[in-house]
Amino acid sequence: MAKLTLHKQTLANMNEICTWFTAKSKEFKHPIYSSYDIRDSGYKISNVDANIFPAGFNNICPTDKESSVSLMNKYIVNHYGEKIKKILLVTEEHTNNAFYWENVFTIKSLIEASSIEVKVAIPRELEQPLQITSSAGNEITLHSALMNSSLMKEFKPDLIISNNDFSEAYEEWAKTVTDFPMNPPRELGWYQRKKSTYFKYYNQLVEEFSAIAKIDPFLMTVETELFEHFDIADESSRAALAERVDAMLARLKSEYQKRGINQEPFVFVKNNAGTYGLAVIRVGSGAEVKEWSYKSRKKMKAAKGGRDVEEVIIQEGIPSIVEADGASAEPVIYMIGSDLAGGFLRTHSEKSSTESLNSPGAVYKRLCVSDLAINTPGCPQENVYGWTAKLGLLAIAHEARELKAEFKGYT
Repeated sequence: MAKLTLHKQTLANMNEICTWFTAKSKEFKHPIYSSYDIRDSGYKISNVDANIFPAGFNNICPTDKESSVSLMNKYIVNHYGEKIKKILLVTEEHTNNAFYWENVFTIKSLIEASSIEVKVAIPRELEQPLQITSSAGNEITLHSALMNSSLMKEFKPDLIISNNDFSEAYEEWAKTVTDFPMNPPRELGWYQRKKSTYFKYYNQLVEEFSAIAKIDPFLMTVETELFEHFDIADESSRAALAERVDAMLARLKSEYQKRGINQEPFVFVKNNAGTYGLAVIRVGSGAEVKEWSYKSRKKMKAAKGGRDVEEVIIQEGIPSIVEADGASAEPVIYMIGSDLAGGFLRTHSEKSSTESLNSPGAVYKRLCVSDLAINTPGCPQENVYGWTAKLGLLAIAHEARELKAEFKGYT
């Protein structure tokens, strides 16, 4: 079992690993929060998606929410000092998603617990503030973040915290708020961020970590390949993609056979700049790509906000052996800065262990970071799922540097 090997080797080399991680962390600036979708197949454990603007803080367990208050305060004070008294929380615009607004309410509450004033706004014009009710019945006043709005004429934030994933660049608005520090920086938004860059760095960091932990990197890597100039309407583009899919499946099959793994390889084709589980399809052969139905082609045509899918990644599929109440599940780990902050299990009763669980109908079950340290069958998961997430954070830090993301005011 990969989990047991990773756990034992992490414990045996903990001092060296922590020294390496601390040194790496100090080299980079890292965002105020992030989250990681993790797959555990038994033969390998890897994160398969990373979100810099996470939208599920409402799903982390109550114990973790309590401890997250001090983590949030520690991050703000350590990187911006004691002077932060007013924060503008810039959010997504989808006013109909009551669960999203419960996430916003949770983030707002975590910050307000440190006696910081928080206002919630969107980077759009609003004739007047909106009153929004979250899924748990909490009230939020939503303002306009434009400089000519009634809020911004009176409220001068010391820091903007963004929970908008910037699938749209909002360049005009961004030009007007350059005087304010923003975290996470807008430059880490999906208007320019690429999954292929994240996984390039993640897999490199796994190699470094594995050398220190004295493990086979295979236990934590996820093979990922970029396919550029993707055009779902072009038969030759789909044929070229099918060829690349078959090549990866052949490599994976050979790798699995060498290691005595019985799993039939499969891959996911994913939008290279996507979120919310949109434009993601499981594929078992190149022929499937060529034979995509109208429904599948439509799914791969557009991403959030109607943007065309112009690049995709082909990614090794990692089945999940994790279950909750008889349904396939995957751990999702949340971080505040470089600290593990919380988590939950994403479950889906209608999806198999080889399918994407990040889709409508997903249900969230308890998984507390505080529980990960408890000795469950001789294998504390903190040493496994936790380190997978921490490597993800370092990968995001590398991305931020490559994208020249500006952490204004950050020390």
